[in-house]
Amino acid sequence: MTVLSRRGMLALALGALLPAVAGAGALARASGPAPYFPPPGEWARKSPAELGMDPAALAAAVQFAQSRETTRAVDFSDQEATFGSRLGSMPTRRAASSGLVIYKGYVVAQFGDTHFVDPTYSVAKSMLATVAGVAVRDGRIQVDEPVARRVDDGGYASAQNAAITWKQHLQQETEWEGSLFGKNADFIGKAAFGAGERKPRVLGPPGSFYEYNDVRINRFALSLLRVFGQALPEVFQQQVMDPIGASNSWKWVPYHNSYVDLNGKQVPSVSGGTRWGGGMWIDSWDLARFGYLWLRGGAWKGKQIIAPDYVQAALRPSAHGPDYGYLWWLNTKGKNLPGLPANAYAALGAGSNSIVISPDHDLVIVWRWHAGNAADFAAKVVASIRH
Repeated sequence: MTVLSRRGMLALALGALLPAVAGAGALARASGPAPYFPPPGEWARKSPAELGMDPAALAAAVQFAQSRETTRAVDFSDQEATFGSRLGSMPTRRAASSGLVIYKGYVVAQFGDTHFVDPTYSVAKSMLATVAGVAVRDGRIQVDEPVARRVDDGGYASAQNAAITWKQHLQQETEWEGSLFGKNADFIGKAAFGAGERKPRVLGPPGSFYEYNDVRINRFALSLLRVFGQALPEVFQQQVMDPIGASNSWKWVPYHNSYVDLNGKQVPSVSGGTRWGGGMWIDSWDLARFGYLWLRGGAWKGKQIIAPDYVQAALRPSAHGPDYGYLWWLNTKGKNLPGLPANAYAALGAGSNSIVISPDHDLVIVWRWHAGNAADFAAKVVASIRH
């Protein structure tokens, strides 16, 4: 090989490299400044106009949200008629409707008592999905493996339950059979399940049928406790809430009878909701931080709390669910969150309590104790965005 040919090859290599470098630089410039992350105890505000929103339209959206108070009893006296006999504590009262709008990382609107610590019902399911994401990150589980490979406490010993995977738990397609903490997975019994009582049906194989089922979600939570060897509220605090600067006012309340033996110690197994009491009790600001973590792809100030591929998988619809991911409600068909983009998604709890996330708009909306679809408010906020 001649010297000239070596130079020619070097020039060719540089010629191929330079456009790629230039393209990377252009991409970095196009991506704009690094996103803002609120420090613990505060969250920066910007005026709607400063961020390109129509202040009057946003104010009208907030007024609309404030006028849609839930019909749920303020003292939770409707709890047992709606959901059945309690297994855990309930507050003596709830707050009125409240909310936060986080746009481009900044607070642009808030209303109601956003510091009130209230049960958030099934929003806790999306938090369980986050704890599972930590378990995947740390190599404690793989979503497609049978749970029985890691958990040997009798809960997966039957022929029906042995093949259940973590992914099926995350998508509510396990068809798990059995009872846990005094509630059966069939949801049969008026006293135990209230208006949520269901008619008997024949179970299919795991992965064949979607059913929104808190007994099975509670089994999932117990299984996560087993693989961590630690109470999930501790995991959630150490691995998620502390890193994102959440307050210390939230608490994940167990049932009275959901303590299990872990190496000779009584440890609480928590629920994925407040259907039978207990559950995640939290204020709106901490809910907003949690939603913002997901909006930012599971990262917070350069730390990847949840792996990007897990976040992507969590936001893909399951085979049998009603546009449902890993314990998140999706909008790929435009039905769950009408008026919002197909990639919008939400954590939804009874009452209603909701976190709506719209990546296309760099938007997180917390709306608590409201009537109607969570998208009713979100779509009006989106309409106030001018550019």
